[in-house]
Amino acid sequence: MEPLLGDAVAALAALAAAALSLITIVAHITATKMPNLHRHEEEKFFVNADGKKESIPSIHDPPTKELSVVVPSYNEEDRLALMMDEALDYLEKRQKRDPAFTYEVIVVDDGSKDQTAKVAMKYCKKYGSDKVRVLTLVKNRGKGGAVKMGVFSSRGGKILMADADGATKFSDIEKVEEGLRSLQPWPRQMAIACGSRAHLEQDSITQRSYFRTLLMYGFHFLVWFLCVKEIRDTQCGFKLLTREAASQTFSALHIERWAFDVELLYIAQCLKIPIAEVAVNWTEIDGSKLVPVWSWLQMGRDLLFIRLRYLTGAWRLETSKSN
Repeated sequence: MEPLLGDAVAALAALAAAALSLITIVAHITATKMPNLHRHEEEKFFVNADGKKESIPSIHDPPTKELSVVVPSYNEEDRLALMMDEALDYLEKRQKRDPAFTYEVIVVDDGSKDQTAKVAMKYCKKYGSDKVRVLTLVKNRGKGGAVKMGVFSSRGGKILMADADGATKFSDIEKVEEGLRSLQPWPRQMAIACGSRAHLEQDSITQRSYFRTLLMYGFHFLVWFLCVKEIRDTQCGFKLLTREAASQTFSALHIERWAFDVELLYIAQCLKIPIAEVAVNWTEIDGSKLVPVWSWLQMGRDLLFIRLRYLTGAWRLETSKSN
């Protein structure tokens, strides 16, 4: 009996090794070697409040604003207004308190099929196209691709990623700003502060099914095991980066969908960019674009491919300038 058991274990181990080898080969040969930095002609300008075209600035230009807020938006006509009202109310009050504070909000319409761009343009007309800009992508790139295009089009010395659903209280930007300051002096002017919901995890578990809780823990384990060990919540869409950190990390980013945050932080760790994790207020908002199970499977695949592709040299940390 024991020899048979030993043979079975050896066979399973050999099968697992063969499967991993096959996955590694597939990950390597299917990898796009360089990040997608291409812009369509229609993505090289903003339309201002008067309906005229304005050239897109570049992340590689010197900053002319203190803060850029990048809001990736896909079919968000029902949720965007609430987030924009809260964000702009905060930003305008802050500017009145401190006239030296300058900002811009960039809404990236990620190939929406609804009236997202129209909703965003109302704010552009109300506040002016120097403060609110709408970048419309020709086709859907995914959340990571939308954030990347917004980052590449920003003018801020600091760049904040903020979700269109307004799940994070916008005034918590002060918390991530403090997190960024706590990392000074910034090596090569690079630092990142991540909003985090990790402190809310136990409360959220009581509201989830056992299956979704299992998926969540499985995802957290894969993130820790394969890619990012120092950050408990990689997926919170409230992240503040210095301009140089944004330029370096997003120029090297390959993943354009849900797992882009993980690759972004993996790149940051490889480049030895200091990262702070800061607890923020967060409320779950109806209308999530995540598809249960299927999105988790996609993210799990992407996590494995991130690790294998960097490990095998299919992806290298050689940053390139955007078009």
